[in-house]
Amino acid sequence: MPADEGLALYAAAVEAARLGLPLLEIGTYCGRSTILLADAARRADGDVTVLTVDHHRGSEEQQPGWEYHDPELVDPRVGLMDTLPFFRRALHTAGLEEHVVALVGRSPRIAALWGGRLGLVFVDGGHTDEHARADYEGWAPQLAEGGLLVIHDVFPDPADGGQAPYRIYRRALESGAFAEVSAFRSLRVLRRTGPGV
Repeated sequence: MPADEGLALYAAAVEAARLGLPLLEIGTYCGRSTILLADAARRADGDVTVLTVDHHRGSEEQQPGWEYHDPELVDPRVGLMDTLPFFRRALHTAGLEEHVVALVGRSPRIAALWGGRLGLVFVDGGHTDEHARADYEGWAPQLAEGGLLVIHDVFPDPADGGQAPYRIYRRALESGAFAEVSAFRSLRVLRRTGPGV
């Protein structure tokens, strides 16, 4: 995530933390964006927690043979990606462990079990239509009115990147339940303004 997008995410998290509700991230990877969210939660008045959802086996583009594959993230014992130890180390190094609850598993399954309201939903998980749609459908309805929906890797021009995050961004706007607050490169921040997600 470029620095300006990271700063925009952080600003959104600081604003959303004022609601006093959990901040949720879909797509932890090694924890850079989690650290931004956790620092915003730490600075908030009250007891705000960051929930971060990931199966820690890597997205499609991080698998062997793909552009973003990092062989150092493969567990040699099982031969699969495993970003969880790297995430835990990063969170410990930042001193923010007490502000984060890591939910390890598939986003739709965890969303089906979640019953509370959220102040922020940051969608940065799998970038296929199936994954992006499931993340939106599972988590956007749980966002409190006034809460923020933040979507990463929104590219209106297909030449710039995949279209799945762009499609859920358009879907959110067309639902009438969200209004755009800001756009920084590929990061979009929307406020929930009503029902009908």
